[in-house]
Amino acid sequence: MNGRLLGRLSFEETARLGQRSVLLLPIGSMEQHGPHLPLGTDAILAQAVAEAIAGRFGETFDIWLLPCFPLGLSREHAWATGTLSLSISGMTSLMRELAREIARSLPARHLMIVNGHGGNRGLLELLNYEFKADFQLNACAFHIGALMSPTTDAGSPEIHAGKDETSLMLALAPDEVRCESFAGVGKSLDEAEVRATILDPGVSWPWSSGDPRIASHGVIGDVAQCSAEHGRAILERLLEAAGAALQRLLDYQEIVRDP
Repeated sequence: MNGRLLGRLSFEETARLGQRSVLLLPIGSMEQHGPHLPLGTDAILAQAVAEAIAGRFGETFDIWLLPCFPLGLSREHAWATGTLSLSISGMTSLMRELAREIARSLPARHLMIVNGHGGNRGLLELLNYEFKADFQLNACAFHIGALMSPTTDAGSPEIHAGKDETSLMLALAPDEVRCESFAGVGKSLDEAEVRATILDPGVSWPWSSGDPRIASHGVIGDVAQCSAEHGRAILERLLEAAGAALQRLLDYQEIVRDP
């Protein structure tokens, strides 16, 4: 992996990059993840998944990994100590400055943001338009959470720090998981309330993971069902989706043109 980490190159070695090179930018958050996972879980997963993507597809797509951006939009977890959330304007400014510097200092014109926090999604979707129009960067956002826990009408929703996210941590960063704390985390109290408050496609609410109707100790999901094996299956699914997204990213540059 060291050969694909941009920060390990000297300035002269950046000549290895070209216009068709793809930059991966992991983005996480600093927020509560129940009593069993660290505050930096989303950044840990974004970094680890980005490294796995670069490890599998680095040569195929000429991928280069940027340093992880560890903070995000986490107001839904602001009730808990340790949560650090940027403002919308602050994150917008930081992301635009980063895009400006990428466009100024590197020849690569393809950017995949590996997003580890669902709360960042809306802003990143909008910023991709500005990255293209203002900085000529062909960009997309790869949302780990949505791919890790696709929503369905059946079964209990996995939203935050439950079976899926904890399993992925067990597969990628097992030493960071406090397995002894699982017993203190119950399942979400009201599945219908979770769907109405968080998953309603027609109405958006400023929900909180501190709301006892939808969360237990900040967790929205079923920690008891987690396993490293399930986490490895999730990782494989993420890598398959990433390969398809990378190919589409390069194809998209050829198809979409400004009028």
